[in-house]
Amino acid sequence: MVQGGSLKFEIMPAGTVVGVKETLDITDELIAERRTSLKMPKDMAPWMAKTIEFIDLNMLRIGKVICWMVIPLIFAMTFEVIGRHFFNRPTLWAFDVTRMIAGAFFMLGAGYALSKGIHIRADFLYRNWNVKTQAKVDLFLYLLFFFPGFIVFFWVSFDYAYTSICGKFILAECLDGKVRIQRAMDTTWMPVMWPLKSCMPIGAFLLLIQGISELFKTYYAFVKGRWP
Repeated sequence: MVQGGSLKFEIMPAGTVVGVKETLDITDELIAERRTSLKMPKDMAPWMAKTIEFIDLNMLRIGKVICWMVIPLIFAMTFEVIGRHFFNRPTLWAFDVTRMIAGAFFMLGAGYALSKGIHIRADFLYRNWNVKTQAKVDLFLYLLFFFPGFIVFFWVSFDYAYTSICGKFILAECLDGKVRIQRAMDTTWMPVMWPLKSCMPIGAFLLLIQGISELFKTYYAFVKGRWP
C-alpha cells in the first residue's frame, strides 16, 4: 500500500493500482473547506439563518463584481511593460493606476474573503481543538478585537477619506470648487486620492457586515458543537 496526499493506492495481486479516496486533510484550509453552501442548517433559528444567508449571498455578489478589477489592473501593467520595453515610451499613469486598483481590490474584497474563510491565520493550535473550543475562541476574538477594531477603523478611515475630498471644510464648499481636492504628490501624474481612500471605509463597512454573519455562525457552532 502506498499513500500520497489525499489518495491511498493499493497494489492488487494482478498488479492493478486502485486509488481509494480518503477523508480530506484540511490543515490550512480548515475554515475555507467548510464554506461549501449558502444554506444554513434547519435547526438554526430562522431569523439567524435568514440573516446569514442574506449577508453571505450579497457578499458573494459583491465579490464577483470586485474580481473584475483584475482586468484593468492587468491591462495597465501589460500596457506599461510593452510601451516601456518595446517602444521606449513609459507612461505617467500606469504605476498610479496599478497601485490604486490593487489597494482598492484588497480593501473591497476583504469582506468576501472573510465570508470564504481565506484570510491568513495561524491555526497550528486552532486546527487541533474541538468545534466548541474553536467557536469559543472565535466568539471571544470577534467580540473583543474584531468589532471594536473595525468600528474604530471605519470611523478613522471615513474621516481620512472625507478630508481627501474637502480637507477640513464643509462639503458644500468642496462641491462648489472652493477647496482643492487632495492629490498624490509622489508621482508626476498626481492622481486624485479620494477614490482610493474611499475604499477604506467601504471595505471596513463590508467587513463589519460580514462579521455579523461570522458571529452568528460561531455562536451556532458553540451551542450545537458543529459548524453550519
